[in-house]
Amino acid sequence: MAEHTHDHDHDHQEHEHITLVDEEGNETLYEILLTIDGQEEFGRNYVLLYPAGADEDEEVELQAYAYVENEEGTEGDLEQIETDKEWDMIEEVFNTFMAEEEE
Repeated sequence: MAEHTHDHDHDHQEHEHITLVDEEGNETLYEILLTIDGQEEFGRNYVLLYPAGADEDEEVELQAYAYVENEEGTEGDLEQIETDKEWDMIEEVFNTFMAEEEE
């Protein structure tokens, strides 16, 4: 289970942060790289995360989760992605996003 927090840096482009807590209670701050609307196909949205403060040229391991908002839409839970169809869709959106970033 992960906790979702909003942090805003008003001097630069705004970034949303999420704190992930592992099984041992260790907290790691991540920035949201990309949100994917999967409501139509899968009934939920997805987020791609990378470690906060990582250098743009640094190779990092991305984390991908399904994001389920609460009824008020103020916070939500991150859930594991379980199907190959979901992974394929996320990979396709990510590859398109990266291709556009390189142009």
